[in-house]
Amino acid sequence: MVAEDDEMFEKRDGNPRADLTGEAAGLRWLGESEPDGGIVCARVSEASAHRLVEERILEGSPTREKARLAGAALARIHAAGAEWYGCPPSGWHGDGYAIANSVTSVVPEESSGEAMTWGAACARWRVMPHVRTIRNAGLLDAQGVRLLTHVADRMAAGDFDSPEPGLVQKSGRRCSRIHGDLWAGNLLWAADGTRAAATGAALIDPMASGGHAETDLAMLALFGCAYLDDLVAAYNEVSPLAEGWRERVGIHQLVPVLLHCVLFGESYVDLALGIARRYA
Repeated sequence: MVAEDDEMFEKRDGNPRADLTGEAAGLRWLGESEPDGGIVCARVSEASAHRLVEERILEGSPTREKARLAGAALARIHAAGAEWYGCPPSGWHGDGYAIANSVTSVVPEESSGEAMTWGAACARWRVMPHVRTIRNAGLLDAQGVRLLTHVADRMAAGDFDSPEPGLVQKSGRRCSRIHGDLWAGNLLWAADGTRAAATGAALIDPMASGGHAETDLAMLALFGCAYLDDLVAAYNEVSPLAEGWRERVGIHQLVPVLLHCVLFGESYVDLALGIARRYA
């Protein structure tokens, strides 16, 4: 449930497992890069487990120029970096992000040694928990489980690992500081004359963690984003993407598609299996 006035936006979540302090921590963590040109994030006013009050972002229409500004600014957020793949935003000690009947886990510090690469962390902490949930719900047969497990094994072996973009490498950080749920609905195009206009857009509703920068870009592509080619081109100019990034878009989309299987059922299972076959 949400409520809003001219300046503030209130979000409530009655899920017993919800912890909106994680979302608040994510906004603050991502927002730390704003002085260095990182994309604007909604400012948090109050946060508790089931209630979040944040800045209301005044929205405008997308343009190519805004997309270019947003792409360059997103690159600078990623370059703020993180300590290990899957790490939670600083200041938050929750187990993960709860949505309806799902929990997307973060990797606790005591397990950080097992999350030294993107593939290893993603396979263990993201892909396989979703696969088990979908299997237990009766949405996957044995063949589907074998296929997804095989792809997860390839991920864990490093078959799809790639260097982080240029600015992240230059920062010396192990991995990127990512939004984690960057579909187009969480990228709000800024109204002219507002604080967010400087970066073309603003971010809301993160599931922030240490991750691979390509994951955020792949999520934007999954359900479509206005002027995405311009956004990615500007990103690539500021922080060059590793060779072959286009071929890895699908593997970076697998986790959000599996999460949609958990949340919405069999309508997304064929999409998940189709992605898995491409990388089997």
